[in-house]
Amino acid sequence: MHNLGHTRSANRRDHLLHTPDAFVRSPLPGLARGMVIVHVSAAAGAAFTQYTAEIEPGGTLEPADTQRFVYVVSGEIDLATEFAFRSLAPAGYAYLPAGSTFLITARTAARIVVIEKPYQPVMSTTESAEVAAPAMLIGSEPDVVSTALNGDPDLQVRALLPAAPAFDFAVNTMTYAPGAALSQVEVHVMEHGLLMLEGGGIYRLGDAWYPVTAGDVIWMAPFCPQWFGALGKQPAKYLIYKDWNRHPLG
Repeated sequence: MHNLGHTRSANRRDHLLHTPDAFVRSPLPGLARGMVIVHVSAAAGAAFTQYTAEIEPGGTLEPADTQRFVYVVSGEIDLATEFAFRSLAPAGYAYLPAGSTFLITARTAARIVVIEKPYQPVMSTTESAEVAAPAMLIGSEPDVVSTALNGDPDLQVRALLPAAPAFDFAVNTMTYAPGAALSQVEVHVMEHGLLMLEGGGIYRLGDAWYPVTAGDVIWMAPFCPQWFGALGKQPAKYLIYKDWNRHPLG
Protein backbone atom coordinates (compact mmCIF):
# COMPACT_ATOMS: atom_id res chain seq x y z
CA MET A 1 0.00 0.00 0.00
CA HIS A 2 1.34 3.42 -0.94
CA ASN A 3 1.78 6.25 1.56
CA LEU A 4 0.33 9.07 -0.56
CA GLY A 5 3.77 10.15 -1.74
CA HIS A 6 5.39 10.20 1.71
CA THR A 7 8.86 8.77 2.38
CA ARG A 8 11.60 9.35 4.95
CA SER A 9 14.16 9.18 2.15
CA ALA A 10 15.91 12.42 1.21
CA ASN A 11 18.47 13.36 -1.44
CA ARG A 12 20.51 16.53 -0.91
CA ARG A 13 23.70 17.95 -2.40
CA ASP A 14 25.91 16.61 0.38
CA HIS A 15 23.96 13.63 1.72
CA LEU A 16 21.43 10.92 0.95
CA LEU A 17 19.09 9.08 3.31
CA HIS A 18 17.79 5.88 1.70
CA THR A 19 14.99 4.18 3.64
CA PRO A 20 13.45 0.73 3.00
CA ASP A 21 10.09 2.18 1.91
CA ALA A 22 11.86 3.62 -1.16
CA PHE A 23 14.11 0.66 -2.10
CA VAL A 24 14.06 -0.49 -5.73
CA ARG A 25 15.61 -3.84 -6.64
CA SER A 26 17.49 -4.60 -9.85
CA PRO A 27 19.69 -7.33 -11.37
CA LEU A 28 23.49 -7.07 -11.32
CA PRO A 29 26.00 -8.61 -13.73
CA GLY A 30 27.88 -11.35 -11.89
CA LEU A 31 25.02 -12.01 -9.46
CA ALA A 32 22.94 -15.13 -10.12
CA ARG A 33 19.61 -15.82 -8.40
CA GLY A 34 19.58 -12.51 -6.59
CA MET A 35 18.81 -8.81 -6.80
CA VAL A 36 20.53 -5.71 -5.49
CA ILE A 37 19.46 -2.40 -3.97
CA VAL A 38 22.01 0.24 -4.94
CA HIS A 39 22.29 2.81 -2.17
CA VAL A 40 25.44 4.78 -3.08
CA SER A 41 27.21 5.14 -6.41
CA ALA A 42 29.03 7.54 -8.71
CA ALA A 43 25.62 8.61 -10.03
CA ALA A 44 25.11 10.40 -6.69
CA GLY A 45 28.61 11.89 -6.71
CA ALA A 46 30.25 9.23 -4.52
CA ALA A 47 33.74 7.79 -5.08
CA PHE A 48 32.57 4.30 -4.03
CA THR A 49 29.58 2.01 -4.47
CA GLN A 50 27.49 0.44 -1.71
CA TYR A 51 24.63 -1.93 -2.31
CA THR A 52 22.63 -4.65 -0.59
CA ALA A 53 22.59 -8.02 -2.36
CA GLU A 54 19.58 -10.22 -1.60
CA ILE A 55 20.53 -13.74 -2.70
CA GLU A 56 18.37 -16.85 -2.95
CA PRO A 57 19.65 -20.20 -1.65
CA GLY A 58 22.24 -21.43 -4.14
CA GLY A 59 22.66 -17.98 -5.70
CA THR A 60 26.18 -16.78 -6.42
CA LEU A 61 28.21 -13.57 -6.59
CA GLU A 62 31.28 -13.61 -8.82
CA PRO A 63 34.48 -11.51 -8.57
CA ALA A 64 34.64 -7.93 -9.84
CA ASP A 65 37.47 -5.85 -11.31
CA THR A 66 37.66 -3.75 -8.16
CA GLN A 67 38.25 -4.38 -4.46
CA ARG A 68 35.24 -5.40 -2.38
CA PHE A 69 34.17 -5.52 1.23
CA VAL A 70 31.31 -7.90 2.08
CA TYR A 71 29.37 -8.00 5.38
CA VAL A 72 26.63 -10.54 6.12
CA VAL A 73 23.47 -8.98 7.54
CA SER A 74 21.29 -12.10 7.54
CA GLY A 75 21.47 -15.68 6.35
CA GLU A 76 24.65 -17.59 5.64
CA ILE A 77 27.06 -17.62 2.71
CA ASP A 78 30.00 -19.77 1.61
CA LEU A 79 33.15 -18.01 0.43
CA ALA A 80 35.36 -20.20 -1.76
CA THR A 81 38.79 -18.82 -2.69
CA GLU A 82 41.98 -20.22 -4.19
CA PHE A 83 43.28 -20.93 -0.70
CA ALA A 84 40.34 -21.45 1.63
CA PHE A 85 36.67 -22.28 2.06
CA ARG A 86 34.79 -20.41 4.76
CA SER A 87 31.16 -20.12 5.78
CA LEU A 88 30.10 -16.68 7.00
CA ALA A 89 27.14 -16.16 9.32
CA PRO A 90 25.60 -12.79 10.27
CA ALA A 91 28.33 -10.30 11.25
CA GLY A 92 30.88 -12.27 9.21
CA TYR A 93 32.83 -10.22 6.68
CA ALA A 94 35.54 -10.40 4.04
CA TYR A 95 37.90 -8.02 2.25
CA LEU A 96 38.42 -9.21 -1.34
CA PRO A 97 41.24 -7.51 -3.29
CA ALA A 98 40.84 -6.50 -6.91
CA GLY A 99 41.73 -9.40 -9.20
CA SER A 100 41.27 -12.06 -6.53
CA THR A 101 39.57 -15.34 -7.40
CA PHE A 102 36.55 -16.27 -5.30
CA LEU A 103 32.93 -17.31 -5.43
CA ILE A 104 30.24 -16.37 -2.92
CA THR A 105 27.35 -18.87 -2.68
CA ALA A 106 24.29 -18.41 -0.49
CA ARG A 107 23.73 -21.43 1.78
CA THR A 108 20.37 -19.92 2.81
CA ALA A 109 18.46 -16.85 1.73
CA ALA A 110 21.04 -14.18 2.53
CA ARG A 111 21.33 -10.42 2.66
CA ILE A 112 24.82 -8.95 2.38
CA VAL A 113 26.27 -5.44 2.23
CA VAL A 114 28.77 -4.97 -0.60
CA ILE A 115 31.14 -2.00 -0.77
CA GLU A 116 33.27 -1.49 -3.88
CA LYS A 117 35.99 1.09 -4.50
CA PRO A 118 38.75 1.37 -7.13
CA TYR A 119 42.02 0.74 -5.31
CA GLN A 120 44.26 3.78 -4.85
CA PRO A 121 47.94 2.73 -4.58
CA VAL A 122 50.30 4.64 -2.30
CA MET A 123 54.07 5.09 -2.37
CA SER A 124 56.23 4.21 0.60
CA THR A 125 57.34 7.27 2.60
CA THR A 126 60.85 5.85 3.00
CA GLU A 127 61.39 4.14 -0.36
CA SER A 128 60.55 4.95 -3.94
CA ALA A 129 58.35 1.89 -4.15
CA GLU A 130 54.65 1.24 -4.12
CA VAL A 131 53.21 -0.23 -0.92
CA ALA A 132 51.88 -3.72 -1.63
CA ALA A 133 48.11 -3.92 -1.96
CA PRO A 134 46.26 -5.66 0.90
CA ALA A 135 45.72 -9.40 0.90
CA MET A 136 42.35 -11.10 1.31
CA LEU A 137 40.99 -10.89 4.84
CA ILE A 138 38.12 -12.88 6.38
CA GLY A 139 36.73 -12.24 9.86
CA SER A 140 33.79 -12.00 12.22
CA GLU A 141 32.80 -8.75 13.90
CA PRO A 142 32.31 -10.24 17.42
CA ASP A 143 35.94 -11.41 17.34
CA VAL A 144 37.21 -7.84 16.86
CA VAL A 145 38.24 -6.01 20.03
CA SER A 146 35.90 -3.12 20.84
CA THR A 147 37.36 0.25 21.87
CA ALA A 148 35.73 3.31 23.42
CA LEU A 149 35.54 6.31 21.07
CA ASN A 150 37.46 9.21 22.64
CA GLY A 151 37.34 7.36 25.96
CA ASP A 152 33.53 7.24 26.11
CA PRO A 153 32.50 3.72 27.23
CA ASP A 154 28.97 4.32 25.94
CA LEU A 155 30.24 4.55 22.36
CA GLN A 156 32.11 1.43 21.19
CA VAL A 157 33.97 1.01 17.89
CA ARG A 158 35.11 -2.19 16.18
CA ALA A 159 37.57 -1.67 13.30
CA LEU A 160 36.95 -4.46 10.81
CA LEU A 161 39.96 -3.63 8.63
CA PRO A 162 43.54 -2.98 9.80
CA ALA A 163 44.77 0.60 9.98
CA ALA A 164 47.72 -0.35 7.74
CA PRO A 165 48.75 2.05 4.93
CA ALA A 166 47.97 -0.61 2.33
CA PHE A 167 44.22 -0.18 2.95
CA ASP A 168 42.69 2.88 1.31
CA PHE A 169 39.39 2.65 3.20
CA ALA A 170 38.10 1.64 6.61
CA VAL A 171 34.93 -0.16 7.71
CA ASN A 172 33.85 -0.04 11.35
CA THR A 173 30.84 -0.83 13.45
CA MET A 174 29.80 1.74 16.04
CA THR A 175 27.50 0.89 18.94
CA TYR A 176 25.82 3.56 21.08
CA ALA A 177 24.31 2.91 24.49
CA PRO A 178 20.77 4.34 24.81
CA GLY A 179 21.08 8.12 25.00
CA ALA A 180 24.74 8.20 23.87
CA ALA A 181 25.81 10.63 21.16
CA LEU A 182 28.83 11.87 19.25
CA SER A 183 30.69 14.50 21.25
CA GLN A 184 30.83 16.95 18.33
CA VAL A 185 29.39 17.75 14.93
CA GLU A 186 32.00 16.29 12.57
CA VAL A 187 33.06 18.01 9.35
CA HIS A 188 35.88 16.26 7.48
CA VAL A 189 37.27 15.29 4.08
CA MET A 190 36.27 11.61 4.28
CA GLU A 191 32.98 10.48 2.77
CA HIS A 192 30.82 7.83 4.42
CA GLY A 193 28.46 5.02 3.57
CA LEU A 194 26.42 3.89 6.59
CA LEU A 195 23.91 1.11 7.27
CA MET A 196 21.85 1.17 10.47
CA LEU A 197 22.00 -2.36 11.88
CA GLU A 198 20.12 -2.05 15.17
CA GLY A 199 18.14 0.49 17.15
CA GLY A 200 17.72 4.06 16.00
CA GLY A 201 18.13 7.70 16.78
CA ILE A 202 18.54 11.12 15.21
CA TYR A 203 21.08 11.91 12.51
CA ARG A 204 22.08 15.45 11.62
CA LEU A 205 23.16 15.65 7.96
CA GLY A 206 24.02 19.11 6.66
CA ASP A 207 21.36 21.41 8.08
CA ALA A 208 18.68 18.69 8.30
CA TRP A 209 17.75 16.32 11.14
CA TYR A 210 16.43 12.83 10.39
CA PRO A 211 14.96 10.04 12.51
CA VAL A 212 16.74 6.83 11.49
CA THR A 213 16.23 3.17 12.30
CA ALA A 214 17.56 -0.29 11.43
CA GLY A 215 17.65 -0.82 7.66
CA ASP A 216 18.25 2.82 6.73
CA VAL A 217 21.29 3.70 4.62
CA ILE A 218 23.10 7.07 4.60
CA TRP A 219 25.66 8.58 2.24
CA MET A 220 27.64 11.56 3.51
CA ALA A 221 29.73 13.59 1.05
CA PRO A 222 33.09 15.07 2.05
CA PHE A 223 32.67 17.96 4.51
CA CYS A 224 28.99 17.21 5.17
CA PRO A 225 28.24 18.28 8.78
CA GLN A 226 27.23 15.11 10.63
CA TRP A 227 26.15 14.06 14.12
CA PHE A 228 24.26 11.14 15.65
CA GLY A 229 22.47 10.54 18.92
CA ALA A 230 20.86 7.25 19.96
CA LEU A 231 17.24 7.19 21.09
CA GLY A 232 15.10 4.45 22.63
CA LYS A 233 15.74 1.75 25.22
CA GLN A 234 18.09 -0.45 23.18
CA PRO A 235 21.57 0.29 21.80
CA ALA A 236 21.92 1.75 18.31
CA LYS A 237 24.47 0.22 15.98
CA TYR A 238 25.65 0.93 12.47
CA LEU A 239 28.20 -0.23 9.90
CA ILE A 240 30.18 2.68 8.45
CA TYR A 241 32.63 3.07 5.54
CA LYS A 242 35.13 5.89 5.03
CA ASP A 243 37.99 6.53 2.62
CA TRP A 244 41.24 6.54 4.55
CA ASN A 245 45.05 6.57 4.51
CA ARG A 246 45.45 8.63 1.33
CA HIS A 247 46.51 12.20 0.56
CA PRO A 248 43.52 14.39 -0.40
CA LEU A 249 45.22 15.33 -3.69
CA GLY A 250 44.87 11.69 -4.73
